[in-house]
Amino acid sequence: MAPNETVLVEVADGVARLTLNRPDKLNAFDETMHRALHAALDEARWDETVRAILLTGAGRAFCAGQDLAAVDPRQAAGEPDLGETLEKLYNPLIRLIRDIEKPVVCAVNGVAAGAGASVALACDLVLAGRSAKFIQAFCRIGLIPDSGGTWTLTRLLGEARAKGLALTGQPLDAETAAAWGMIWRAVDDDHLMDEAGKLAASLAAGPTIGLGLTKRAIQAAATNSLDAQLDLERDLQREAGLTPDYAEGVAAFTGKRPAAFTGRR
Repeated sequence: MAPNETVLVEVADGVARLTLNRPDKLNAFDETMHRALHAALDEARWDETVRAILLTGAGRAFCAGQDLAAVDPRQAAGEPDLGETLEKLYNPLIRLIRDIEKPVVCAVNGVAAGAGASVALACDLVLAGRSAKFIQAFCRIGLIPDSGGTWTLTRLLGEARAKGLALTGQPLDAETAAAWGMIWRAVDDDHLMDEAGKLAASLAAGPTIGLGLTKRAIQAAATNSLDAQLDLERDLQREAGLTPDYAEGVAAFTGKRPAAFTGRR
């Protein structure tokens, strides 16, 4: 995968590292970066050499959300249609992150605001530096949390905390986010990328077909009945049991040796 000006791509040891690269704009989204990130994620999704994805930001922020200069209603020829912006750019991006059947790790460095927070929280495992902050900035400009923000916040935190963050726009620090179960872990700023890299590498060396199926099952649990979830587990377990990684895992366990997973069907 070749690097892109607004999204840097590096593939090594089974991990595709994608870096949002508009540091002078705190990695705020414009259409160019949207399309670059979508393309990089889609390529990583189908690249058989990639078994895990690590998403982060360049500079002192993960992502400040939408670049408001690009959607300034004072500069628009007619009435703004932010719904179209979501339909064409943000919603496909969130769906793609959720649909990729490979682990997606997010390393939040600095601020994750607005849609930047929504993109981070759409990932499977989120690590954040202790100085990082999550901000639902929409209320400050008369908008609602989007890019799955209302869905994710409510399911991760419950209605009371979701409303508190969305209606006040108060920043949430990384340690509180971890304590509340909104993210996986808060780590020292100096160790963030090292810890995130180790986590992504560990996942990439694992039974990635099974990990992808696990991701699918957990995401379905929010809307499935117990009966539907039991049926889904049956079907996905049947699929996982046919992979070479299952045979290797059993052989390694019984042989008391490390498993050498391939992530192939």
